[in-house]
Amino acid sequence: MTDPREAKDAARLRARALRDTVTDPDQRGRASHAVRERVLAEVPLPDGPAAGYWPLGSELDVRPLLLHLSETGRTAALPVSGPRGQPLTFRAWTPETPMRAGRFGIQEPAETAPLVVPAVLFVPLLAFDRSGHRLGYGAGYYDRTLAELRALGDMVLAVGVGFADQEVAIVPHGPYDQPLDWIVTERFSMKVGR
Repeated sequence: MTDPREAKDAARLRARALRDTVTDPDQRGRASHAVRERVLAEVPLPDGPAAGYWPLGSELDVRPLLLHLSETGRTAALPVSGPRGQPLTFRAWTPETPMRAGRFGIQEPAETAPLVVPAVLFVPLLAFDRSGHRLGYGAGYYDRTLAELRALGDMVLAVGVGFADQEVAIVPHGPYDQPLDWIVTERFSMKVGR
């Protein structure tokens, strides 16, 4: 019988290698803008703050979408990672927000930026499947964050964003993995729901 952690680790290696093949900056830029347009046209976003992420490595860049939402009056936010095992917190972000390197060297808003609770969370991923499961880096930050927000009754909408080629048949998952509500790529969007 395969250990679920081993299955996830093997899937992460394959997924990262696949995502890393998208190296053309123009292709990456077109994909980011296509995701922005698909979200705006096809995903019914709830009112309230929208949180994304600062792209790490070959992740799809969701900042064009966050910038558009900010320019149209919505509060945009980025995550701040705390100690391992804790959910993420979010601080308001605009291009003028002072930034600092966070726990993993990822850019985060400085402590002077206001804390926000997102109504919609754009979630990075290494891989996804059609049932709404995603494969992340393994630290569980987004699963803990979504579990906490959902347990508090906050109606956060979880939208996984990435490249269409990151789709796999089945993402190995366990009881603590939080499913996504939507998946949006440069080629398609789909509601998956809980």
